Amino acid sequence: MSPSARPEAAPLPLPRLIATDLDGTLLQDDKSVSARTVEALAAAEKAGIEVFFVTGRPARWMGVVSDHVHGHGLAICANGAAVVDLHRGGRIVKVRPLERTDAMAVVETLRRVAPGVSFAVERSQGIHYEPAYPPFYLDPAALTAPAEKLLSEAVTDGEGKPFADQPVLKLLAHHPTQDPDEFLALARAGAAEHAQFTRSSPTALLEISGLGVSKASTLAQCCAERGIAPHEVIAFGDMPNDLEMLAWAGTSYAMANAHPEVLAATDRHTGSNREDGVAAVIEGLLTGRS
Repeated sequence: MSPSARPEAAPLPLPRLIATDLDGTLLQDDKSVSARTVEALAAAEKAGIEVFFVTGRPARWMGVVSDHVHGHGLAICANGAAVVDLHRGGRIVKVRPLERTDAMAVVETLRRVAPGVSFAVERSQGIHYEPAYPPFYLDPAALTAPAEKLLSEAVTDGEGKPFADQPVLKLLAHHPTQDPDEFLALARAGAAEHAQFTRSSPTALLEISGLGVSKASTLAQCCAERGIAPHEVIAFGDMPNDLEMLAWAGTSYAMANAHPEVLAATDRHTGSNREDGVAAVIEGLLTGRS
């Protein structure tokens, strides 16, 4: 599928910055970066366009793109909670944490309104989870304990070292039977005064950040530091955690495989992640076709 827009849309001017989500957007289904996409990103940089990777992934899961970066070495991770320099070994250069008291309030609320929920706690140096949390990429240094303990001020790692210097980037909440969108609405209704709620998984898995922390707000901060205005940014995404970023950017594309809410919120659509939709738009930009 080729990139599409409203019939009357004129070719876009070159942006100063491209902001792209990873999973379901830039990456193939096997989590690889296609040769076409690597070439398109390099061509964008050669044309003077900066590239930011903007993802829900933690910094430690950025190896999927760090091997392919050229000048584009900045990643906004954990839905805006961390800014990472991929050229410096994935070093976190900015943190926007979820305060412990707010995280505890969210846990208390969700346990009450959604019995059966389980939690994981993503800190700046790793993830820790409850026994009932679904198995995934297990970190050998992870602690397994109730969320209340994982969030306590007294919690320590396996060597007895305190976690006080490891801010909470986000809280993850999983429910085995809830509809994903209904679970998100339920959480927002019950605890919106404590945190920012979103989702990017096809399952009932919520990603919970500090108040005001999102892909969009951190991207806006990073762009302001560089003197880049929203109208000079093109963004790509596929899931609800991309909605605010897509609304903030001057030009936004939803992937063909995007969540229905994302497709409805964007004027411009491109091919799916399997069809190198991001690369197709970049190619069009550089040849005056998009």
